[in-house]
Amino acid sequence: MSSLRPFCLTTWLAAPAAAALLLLTPVSPSHAQSQAAQATPAQTANPAPASPSQTTVAATNPAAEQRGIAARAIDKVKQVAKSAGDIFGRVPCLTPKGSSKAMGSLPHVASKLVAGQPVVIVAFGSSSTAGYGASSPDFNYPNRLAAQLRRQYPTADITVVNAGVGGEDAPEMMKRLQKEVIDVHPDMVIWQVGTNAVLRNLDPGDTAKLVENGISRIQAGGGTDIVLVDPQYSPAVNQRAESAGKMVKLLGKVAELRHVGIFPRFEVMRDWHEKQALPVESFVIADGLHMNDWGYACFAQLLGDDIIRSVGQIKIGVNVPADVRTYRPM
Repeated sequence: MSSLRPFCLTTWLAAPAAAALLLLTPVSPSHAQSQAAQATPAQTANPAPASPSQTTVAATNPAAEQRGIAARAIDKVKQVAKSAGDIFGRVPCLTPKGSSKAMGSLPHVASKLVAGQPVVIVAFGSSSTAGYGASSPDFNYPNRLAAQLRRQYPTADITVVNAGVGGEDAPEMMKRLQKEVIDVHPDMVIWQVGTNAVLRNLDPGDTAKLVENGISRIQAGGGTDIVLVDPQYSPAVNQRAESAGKMVKLLGKVAELRHVGIFPRFEVMRDWHEKQALPVESFVIADGLHMNDWGYACFAQLLGDDIIRSVGQIKIGVNVPADVRTYRPM
């Protein structure tokens, strides 16, 4: 596994109006004074004369340059949104069939979005949360998820914190659970766990016990939706099929026992290969373990679709018990 160090990333896609407003904000006097103070004596004594064309534009149409900046900001936002969808241009991200869709499975984060309140999501896990295998940080799944939610809710204040550390599993994650998850007071925790335990031949039962304990600690604070993410379907994991099968089953039981959601990543990725006939190399990089840009993007898309669906259920008044969060993005 990668030794990639942890990093925290917030959402990176803003609404065009917000971007334009930010860029149109005038420079404060104190900022202008600071810039002037940094000018050299020669620059202060002999400022470069403005060209006639610049003087004319400034004098006759002072808002022209600002409008140009706003237009460029809007174009940039459109470009980023387009690139987010381009990855599915050749191969679409399809919802796996054969299981019921989630219905209002994330009441806390959904209620916050409906109420227009800030939403904090912590993506907790190892290298596939940190984004190993992605061509850039923009393409890891937490940033993809953030971008999707910001496109859907352009006026919402959404933060997705990437708390992924390569090479870790439940024993190491438990050591930083308090500081990097509980103390953040998130509205949602997406906990990806179990893959490294399978690769290390650790007892799946021991992992399940640690995860259950971690969930109990998170739930003690109240007000947090929790979604577990089980191991990925990939050649390296499939070499230990028996251990992987036990891990997937036990994490599912923990989710049911603690009334939290689970993203069945193993089954979703197996569906890509066995039912949608996608070659494994189309969603896993050459190391036979980590997802590539498309894999992370589809993972994030399915996760985001269910959050959006949950918000819709809250909006139309569907009763969603706070202690029942059956999460199956299929």
